[in-house]
Amino acid sequence: MAHLLGAEALHLEYPNKVVFDSVSLGLNEGDRVGIVGRNGDGKSTLLGMLAGRTEPDAGRVTVRGGVTIGVLDQADTLDDALTVGAAVVGEREEYEWAGDPKVRDVISGLLSDLEWDAPVKDLSGGQRRRVSLAALLAGDWDVLALDEPTNHLDVEAISWLAEHLKRRWHPSAGGLLVVTHDRWFLDEVCTATWEVHDRIVEPFEGGYAAYMLQRVERDRQAAAVEQRRQNLARKELAWLRRGAPARTSKPKFRIEAANELIADVPEIRDAVSLQALAVTRLGKDVVDLLDAGVRFGDREVLKKVEWRLAPGERTGVLGPNGAGKSTLLSLISGSLEPTSGKVKRGTTVKVATLTQRIDELDAFAAEPVRKVLEGLRTSYTFGSGSKAAELSPGQLLERLGFASEQLSTPVKDLSGGQKRRLQLLLILLEQPNVLILDEPTNDLDTDMLAAMEDLLDTWPGTLIVVSHDRYFLERVTDQQFAVLDSRLRHLPGGVDQYLQLRAQGVGGSGSEQGAPAGSPLGAGTAAAPDASGPSEAERREARKALQRVNRRLEKAQGEVAGIDAELAAAAEAMDYERVRQIDERRQALSSEIDELEEEWILLAEVAEN
Repeated sequence: MAHLLGAEALHLEYPNKVVFDSVSLGLNEGDRVGIVGRNGDGKSTLLGMLAGRTEPDAGRVTVRGGVTIGVLDQADTLDDALTVGAAVVGEREEYEWAGDPKVRDVISGLLSDLEWDAPVKDLSGGQRRRVSLAALLAGDWDVLALDEPTNHLDVEAISWLAEHLKRRWHPSAGGLLVVTHDRWFLDEVCTATWEVHDRIVEPFEGGYAAYMLQRVERDRQAAAVEQRRQNLARKELAWLRRGAPARTSKPKFRIEAANELIADVPEIRDAVSLQALAVTRLGKDVVDLLDAGVRFGDREVLKKVEWRLAPGERTGVLGPNGAGKSTLLSLISGSLEPTSGKVKRGTTVKVATLTQRIDELDAFAAEPVRKVLEGLRTSYTFGSGSKAAELSPGQLLERLGFASEQLSTPVKDLSGGQKRRLQLLLILLEQPNVLILDEPTNDLDTDMLAAMEDLLDTWPGTLIVVSHDRYFLERVTDQQFAVLDSRLRHLPGGVDQYLQLRAQGVGGSGSEQGAPAGSPLGAGTAAAPDASGPSEAERREARKALQRVNRRLEKAQGEVAGIDAELAAAAEAMDYERVRQIDERRQALSSEIDELEEEWILLAEVAEN
């Protein structure tokens, strides 16, 4: 593989901190590298040095002759004087860029909901981020350096970006460096991972799942100074193996070693105990939305929503921006009354919401964190049964990654991620039994996200999460719903089903459909699918496929019955080798049935639409 760029003995320090000490590494043709590490350890600084934006104090970065590097900064660098179109394609003639499939793909993938001639100064922060990303991707680069590219992107746009980057930066085309806390994106896109920690950069093969396995092995072999960090990593590895089977098939993820490492790791949540405790705290009635609707003037935001939240239910909510997710959360929390239908709440329900607004901590701005904790109770019970523990607020904050010296820091001087964690702690210590998390992963690094997930695993109550972080959403919730076309829709197929529905045009225009309004690409080039749903021909095909799936399901279920009879006979004869062989056949058949049932659900959605 051709070498693109390299770093040799990089050293960088600030007056009170050595950031890197003798770091050497290289990027080859076809490498897609994810850069991970704790906030403040130097991920963005490393990216800046490799891209030529930051000069090291010692050492050097070498770039092969002719190699071009494109950079996406975290900071907003768009020129307010430009329009969307001018920001993306510059002064290039229309015939030049409109005939370029790469540019067309970028525009339809990221800017379908924006006016082509809209002034940049009128865009929201999220829209400006998408324009910046589109402008970068519309160019020709050998190496792409992306700093938090998924910030402000929704699930659809993140999915599109992952596919786009894999297509363009493949094994024989250029290199990619990406700093992100989005673990799904890391696992989907990256072929290697660099962990920045303790003034060094440590390379690992594969994406996030493979990195987690190798990190656990490294910590075990090093005999482990950070016992808690190891435990969290092993628990997350167990989730990657058990909770997300699609990600465990990656060739670099060594299944045998992973199974051995997690053999003694229990399920990530004791669902039975948590639900029992939730019923004790909540009773059987939580929040019922009964034919509920919300209208603002002539606009119907939600209609005919029927949802009965159960004690201990853990639900993720998806939907395009502006679809009504926040309105739905407001109905549940009681801050908004429906304009039709009704909302019933149990008498013991206590709702708390983690919002996106960190300014809620302004009341404590001048106070050190220690002072904030002094006004709280001395201990709180977390967990259930034999795993229940009495923890002080300080101990809980430590679980969320605060060092003891940070307790003396005034709240106003905390980083965004630290404020986010303190905000969550204060909410949890109110002891709510219904918890709403609105984009809780902002400003958190991967280790802190794992710590938050671990804490939520022991929290007994009803949990509702709105997040564009697909990994977090799938990790902490057991089911997903979507707000589409003003209605609440259950997603038995999870995020994948949501993306399929959006690709079909359900829920209106989104980040995967069409060109921007006013764009010269226009209709007939990247036109949005018909939002009215599948055609009659598609429905007929789906009904035929349903019949085929039904026949195979009936046959497979009959085969299971026969295998069970064989299994019972072998067990009675104490032929344990035969029992093992038969059980393997049964497990394979059960997996096929699961896949068929999922296919049936997706086909039924099309056939009945």
